[in-house]
Amino acid sequence: MPAFLTGYFWDLSNPEFWVGVGLVIFFAIVVLAGVPKLVATALDAKAAKIQSDLDEAARLRAEAEAMLAQIRAEKAEAEAQAKDMLATAEAEAKRLEAEAKAKIEEGLARRQALAERRIAQAEKDATNEVKAAAADLASKAAHQILSARLAGAKSDPKVDEAISQIGSKLN
Repeated sequence: MPAFLTGYFWDLSNPEFWVGVGLVIFFAIVVLAGVPKLVATALDAKAAKIQSDLDEAARLRAEAEAMLAQIRAEKAEAEAQAKDMLATAEAEAKRLEAEAKAKIEEGLARRQALAERRIAQAEKDATNEVKAAAADLASKAAHQILSARLAGAKSDPKVDEAISQIGSKLN
């Protein structure tokens, strides 16, 4: 049973009675001084500050999400550009490779044709030199034979005929 329901509690010599009276007076002063309004105002201010902090956090989060989306879009665009640049570079490399091959083949064909012309010219020169050497050798041999015959005989009709034909056969 609660103590304030007993008769002893209401006795003026009871210290618990005076503690209760002091407590009631304290609460009355607190209420009259407007402390509940001050506490309510402070709590409302604190709640408003918390609400503004939450709103600011939500705004910052929305900004962060927007920036993240923008960064992802820029990243995707950069990757697409990189792929395009890579494809362009590969195509350019293939084109340059084909041009280089064509130039190399053209150069080789020109060198081969030049070498073939030089070989043909060398063969022609060698043939002409051999013909000239054979003609010189034949004319020297004919001269020696004719000299030897002329020394033995004054004229030989066959030698005269051979000498006249040498000039036309050698050229």
